[in-house]
Order: sequence, then structure tokens, then C-alpha cells
Amino acid sequence: MDFLNTYREQGFLFPLPALSDSEATLLRAKLEELEAQHGGKLPPHINRKPHLLLTWLNELIRDPRILDPVEKILGPDILCWGSGFFIKNPHDRARVTWHQDSTYWGLSSADVATAWVAFTPSIRANGCMRVVPGTHTLQQLPHEDTFAPDNLLSRGQEIAVEVDESKAVDIVLEPGQMSLHHVLLVHGSEPNQSELRRIGFAIRYLPTHIKQLSGLADSAALVRGSDRYGHFLPEPVPQSDFHPDAVAFHANMLAINDQILYRGTPTQRGGDASATTK
Repeated sequence: MDFLNTYREQGFLFPLPALSDSEATLLRAKLEELEAQHGGKLPPHINRKPHLLLTWLNELIRDPRILDPVEKILGPDILCWGSGFFIKNPHDRARVTWHQDSTYWGLSSADVATAWVAFTPSIRANGCMRVVPGTHTLQQLPHEDTFAPDNLLSRGQEIAVEVDESKAVDIVLEPGQMSLHHVLLVHGSEPNQSELRRIGFAIRYLPTHIKQLSGLADSAALVRGSDRYGHFLPEPVPQSDFHPDAVAFHANMLAINDQILYRGTPTQRGGDASATTK
């Protein structure tokens, strides 16, 4: 595979190795233990930048097996701007309409990539991510907000122009594998029609030269190289899971994140506001 040229032409890459099967199984167990502690479902506020709260996710966003291919795309100085789980339980009606991640993020450049790490198999039957190759070259497309209850996106947003679904590609992954996709790539996913859970962890990476255009004090974690620009408030590494200092910082950042992501609408969803994937 001509790694960089394929990414530039298609807007995505998969499957890429990230974790071993046993590592993916262990991380899934950690997640499901956390879910069990909260009545069987991850609370939405915890699922927004959870790397700020959980040491094992803070380690994951810095894993060289993930960052090495990201560096080939973004260069040596890399920030993690966001993260979150995308979970579909068996026969879950939730879906993701066709959209572009960049629509409400307020970032100064489209030089942004998402790593989507599979904790379980991600296949057509359980609602894997689907992408339309080459659509990242279309620039920003108009979107409409629906706030539909079965839509996993922050504003239920969907592209307001016709999408040629006949060209869509299923991003099929085994546990421990990952995909990379461009922030402008048109993508979505269908409901889980299987008996299998579908769990993925999305990590949003950007080079340090990018700015937040909203005028608000956005934050990001430096995960590789150096930050010569200082456009984002540095995110601290949690000393322990749910350390009080980490919880306080996380709460402040979510309040700012809400202002950025819900600009222009009086409505806010209780879900993952940074979630615009799969």
C-alpha cells in the first residue's frame, strides 16, 4: 500500500494494526466494568474526552502503534483534540447519518485525522462505519440539524445534498485493528442488526499549527513532538482514574466544548457532543 498517497486520494485507510487481540479484549473488559459501575451504560459526560479522566485511555491516545501512522499523515507534532466511544448494542436502532466531522468543530484547517480503534469486531451486520471514497476533496458541504433521537451525532446532523451510496465502502475491522479517516470524508453507519456489540474508540488528532476559531479557550493533549504554537490549553495527564483534579479540569473543558459545538442552536443533546463519527 502507498500509505500517504492512498490516504490523500481516498480520504481513509483500513485495516491498520493497532493493538493485539488480547489487548483489545482487556480494554473492552475495562470499559464494560466502567459501564457496570454506572448502571450498564457509559454516562454521556464521561464519554466526552474520557482520556482526561481515565489513565488507560490517556495511555491509549499516546500508543506509538496508533501515532506512527498518524505521524505519516499529520507530521511529527501531534495533538489529541478529542476522544470518545461509539457503542452499538445488539439490535440497537441507533444510526449515523451521512456527515462530515468538520462541520461544527471550529478548527482552522481540515488537516485533521480520526483514528477509530475497534474493541470488538466491526462488520456490516453490527453497523460498521461506511465511507464514500474521495469525498474529502469536496470541501465543507451544507448540513442540516435534525436532533433525531436515534441519531448518534451531537446535533443529529446530516448532509443536505444527495450522497451516492452506491460508492460506499464498509470499514470492516477485527478487534485491535483501526481505521484512519480525514475530517472532511463523508461517512455514516447503519443500525446494529446482529447479536454482537460494536465498540470503537475514536481519537481526534491534529497538528499543532491548527487553531480554534471560536475565540474560546479550547484544550488538547500534546501526544507527540513539541508544540511551538500554543493555540490550545495543554491537557494534563490524570494522576489516577477520576482524580479530583482531572474531574475538575474535564468539567471546565466540557462547558467550553459545548459552547463551540452547539453554536447557533439553543438545543443541546445529552450525548457525546464531540461525537461526529460512526
